[in-house]
Amino acid sequence: MSDAIVYTVHPNSKTAGSNANLKAARLWAGARTSTSTKALETRLLYPTTSNEPLNALVSLGDDYSKKSQIAQREVVRKAIGKGVGVVKDVALSTGVKKVSIVGDIDAHAAAVGAHLALHTFTLKTKPDANPGKDITLTPSEETDQAEWIRGAEFANAQIFARELMELPGNLMTPTIFCERVKQAFSGVENVEIHVRDKAWAEEKGMNTFLSVAKGTSEPPKLLEIHYKGSKTTNDRPLAFVGKGITFDSGGISIKPSADMKLMRGDMGGAATVCASALAIAKLKIPIDLVVVTPLSENMPGPAANKPGDIIYAMNGKSIEIDNTDAEGRLVLSDAIYYTSTTFKPHTLIDVATLTGAMVIALGEHFSGVFSTSDTLWEELRVAGEHEHDRFWRMPLDDEFGPQIHSSNADLCNTGGRPGGSCTAALFLKAFVDGIDGEEPSVRWAHIDIAGSMEAIRSGPYQAKGMTGRPTRALIEFASRLGNRHI
Repeated sequence: MSDAIVYTVHPNSKTAGSNANLKAARLWAGARTSTSTKALETRLLYPTTSNEPLNALVSLGDDYSKKSQIAQREVVRKAIGKGVGVVKDVALSTGVKKVSIVGDIDAHAAAVGAHLALHTFTLKTKPDANPGKDITLTPSEETDQAEWIRGAEFANAQIFARELMELPGNLMTPTIFCERVKQAFSGVENVEIHVRDKAWAEEKGMNTFLSVAKGTSEPPKLLEIHYKGSKTTNDRPLAFVGKGITFDSGGISIKPSADMKLMRGDMGGAATVCASALAIAKLKIPIDLVVVTPLSENMPGPAANKPGDIIYAMNGKSIEIDNTDAEGRLVLSDAIYYTSTTFKPHTLIDVATLTGAMVIALGEHFSGVFSTSDTLWEELRVAGEHEHDRFWRMPLDDEFGPQIHSSNADLCNTGGRPGGSCTAALFLKAFVDGIDGEEPSVRWAHIDIAGSMEAIRSGPYQAKGMTGRPTRALIEFASRLGNRHI
């Protein structure tokens, strides 16, 4: 028997739904202390005998049935997350270890909300620092078991990305990042992982990537993940490229000290694409996927890039380094070119905590998308809405070009403050092979997650801190893409 049960409740419903929902409605009616039926109102009912469970009841709100299906899914995530949260708060005092989730309305959304709400990231050593660590979540009999498992994989992937992002720079170097990812993929079928070193990158001519690593004593790495899930052998892959700056001091153009510790999360692009790949492989989604993450620190060492330096990228273009703190586009430029020329993907998506301008533009609620493909944008939009891990399309226009084309090189790595996220995206576009011409051979999107990387305020299932976004949206995107090609 479970120590606790989490229910969602239609406050005004006493006759509809499963047996579990009917029980929840009766418990709710008996425990009501007010006439409020607003969403996320909670009742925690303690057992009267030793063989009864603790019951957590969370209202879906009296207007739940009037909402769209997408909006309803988010209400379920929040309600289940709220219920798990209140149980977790009393777990140490009540001895709760096993929690049953009644997710019969939407098992996938319930699993996502429950697992994300249960997770606490902490490096504190006190026994009570993580009250949820000994709790096991199980779906009730009424819950669709397959959808619960699927939702749990989505959530656990986001949790993995979040943990990678939260770990401080001394505990998440490029080398450690590769080791953690290889450990996570251990035993997962149809996956190959390659860790490329500095000598390999030098042989490939990845000068922009390696230039960023000149200021640090930590060796750079380029991590590749290959997942073969397609039923046919000749499919062109989907490709993810993730920015992997494991700590960003800004280099010679050093950042202000206030909140610099947040730059432990500057490898959020690498974390989210690797975590997405992990779930895609575990769920056996029928696609081929290539993930490439250039990993380095950006530090102001004696050999570091200097403002005004000019380097030559893997594709031969000359780049002026106007600001060493615009290093993300330098490591991505070689990685994007390498990925697009070597693996010839049909779709390439890069993810990066790239610009402070994106934080100002969209805050933490949306990730910014720049894309050359209307169809790709629409697919990302739908996937993001489905998981409430939302995107917003930003302008990718050549009229921003003079801001980065007017230096003494082919490109400048900054274009000034105006349209800063737009000029960064336009910079990256120059390194996507196959994107030009009337019939481009690749669909490309750049996702700037500088704002969505961190939650400033906690929600029912999204804890304050690094978010691990847009992991769930990327998994959903790949799932829809794979099922379309079956």
